[in-house]
Amino acid sequence: QPQLESFESNILEGRMAVSVQIHDGNLLFGAVWFKSRMSTDLEKRTVVLEDMDVPRVHFPDLDDEDMLDKFTALLIKNVESWNLEMSLDRLLAGMSEIEERKSLSVNLNNDPPDIYFRTSPAVLISIDGEPRLKTNEASKLEYVYNTPFFIVKDPQKENYYIRDGRFWYVSEEITKGWKEAEKVPSKIEKFAEESGSGEELDSIALSITEAPDVIVATKPSELVSTDGEPDYATIEGTTLLFASNTEDDIIMDINSQQHYVLIAGRWYHSNTLEDGDWKFAEPDDLPEDFEKIPEGSEMSSVRVSVPGTPEAQDAILEQSIPQTATINRKEAKLELSYDGDPKFEKIEGTDISYAVNTDKSVLLISDKYYCVDDAVWFVSDKATGPWEVSVNRPDEVDEIPPEAPVYNVKYAYIYDSTPEEVYVGYLPGYNYSYAYGGVVVYGTGYHYTPWYGAYYYPRPITYGYGVHYSPYAGWGFSFGISIGIGWGFHHHHGWGPGGYHHGYRRGYNHGYRRGYQQGARAGYRAGQRNSPSNNVYNNRGRGVASTGNNRAGQPRNNAGVSQGRPSNKSNNMYSDRQGNVHQQGSNGNWEQRSNRSSSQQSNRQANTQSRSSQQQQLDRSAQNRSRGTQNYNSSRSGSYGGSRPSGGMSRPSGGGGRRR
Repeated sequence: QPQLESFESNILEGRMAVSVQIHDGNLLFGAVWFKSRMSTDLEKRTVVLEDMDVPRVHFPDLDDEDMLDKFTALLIKNVESWNLEMSLDRLLAGMSEIEERKSLSVNLNNDPPDIYFRTSPAVLISIDGEPRLKTNEASKLEYVYNTPFFIVKDPQKENYYIRDGRFWYVSEEITKGWKEAEKVPSKIEKFAEESGSGEELDSIALSITEAPDVIVATKPSELVSTDGEPDYATIEGTTLLFASNTEDDIIMDINSQQHYVLIAGRWYHSNTLEDGDWKFAEPDDLPEDFEKIPEGSEMSSVRVSVPGTPEAQDAILEQSIPQTATINRKEAKLELSYDGDPKFEKIEGTDISYAVNTDKSVLLISDKYYCVDDAVWFVSDKATGPWEVSVNRPDEVDEIPPEAPVYNVKYAYIYDSTPEEVYVGYLPGYNYSYAYGGVVVYGTGYHYTPWYGAYYYPRPITYGYGVHYSPYAGWGFSFGISIGIGWGFHHHHGWGPGGYHHGYRRGYNHGYRRGYQQGARAGYRAGQRNSPSNNVYNNRGRGVASTGNNRAGQPRNNAGVSQGRPSNKSNNMYSDRQGNVHQQGSNGNWEQRSNRSSSQQSNRQANTQSRSSQQQQLDRSAQNRSRGTQNYNSSRSGSYGGSRPSGGMSRPSGGGGRRR
């Protein structure tokens, strides 16, 4: 397994311990340094090292220069012909040995959203700002178009209606006064059916007999709920308690008497769970016992949001891994339209302007127009096109601050190009996943002003949809409404975090199952794993020659892809920075491997300082490799520990589609 030394863009450099069997049957041990372009498939969690370049080979026990030249030529020829495939989890573990990466995304907005706490069944309905209504000409009914939920007004009776699963609600005001409707006008029911405002209910939803309360919010908000008053249980080995009768992450620190809730990867704390004075907790300021939450416990899923834990470290490293693709320059096309003439606004502190009246991310930089669509860069001399695949990513893009709604495009990259193809990739930041203070959080936390015109274009959001993180599925989200999301008159696909694609429902406290980690999320819908395309390049109908390790639209072909090592060999050989090969014995001691003799490294007193440093480095390498193997086995078996079975994200919402 390679040991990694540097990683920049998608170029990986490292070294590998190798052994060559010579004519007398003995093994000759050495090290090979390599430089390679990395191709990733984040869905399959595999990495292929392509275009291997070998700048250096070292055999410490080979004195014959002619023989050394022959072995070097042989290894270079063989290694440079490899497409070395390895597990992403093992790669991530190896990256721990690369210099520590900056884990703070500056200027994220961590101000708390409005947090509603309820001990009885409730659902949260988010509206993007003050409600805006449009008339459906066929039915003459009005509907709220700046929300993904089914909210309709009967202009004759001046009543508003919401449909939630088996229940209908009515109110004279949109933001309050909702109660279960005894009777719904037939034209409202017909409009709901014709617009496709719903989905088939599962057994849990069908079992609900009592209508939950409805909370309508026009500002960034989250709902935290328990089934009755909080029922606290101890977290073994800590002075922490957790609420056991909820699918939300609620922890009570006994020492400070503070309640902590986890929202979008951020911890907020307050003296009381009641609606009120919540404050953001900097990751480094969390109580020390958070790091002691046992692996495999009922609350182990939150360890990924506690700095210093292996789970948090792995999540941070994942922020550096791009999803890659090869784009066919002739076939890749861009379809783009504006609501009226193109309108641009300047991004403060930069020389960049962005288009506000389109659902795409369009930038004006140095008299050139750039559009990032599904993480592919396009360029044009005019705002309206024609567009072609860009081979350059403007340097100015790195200046875009998180206060701008197009902030995520700075995480889409161009690595190289040929006359026929462009090699591209994007980091998790393109899907609104960011490193902050040693953990990973979702969204910038800013509320962006949407576009209201003949069409409505929403902007990326952070709160309102129960965003949660799974080490193996990434960010997923959940909410309580079971009918009315993405219904027929919502003509765009950018609702919710990263575009509407629910992980599971939430909000109705009935049959919570924390042990299921966390499937039903307050039980209103049975826990489910969706199979959406986490890879945004798969959203493109044409032009993607390959993505990850696969040819787009073709079955996987492993011809010419090296699996790295035969499965019957122990993966316990390491090379130090000087190219000497070491092997760890069953007793934990290190042995330097040589075709001449073996020499114990761990028990000698000579050169104590350098030997100790070398042992520590080898121990770290072994520990990281072991952790990577465990993560790899877990991802293959589907045993995700305490993580939630999330469906992950769909496409990033650069505003989504448009809606009339």
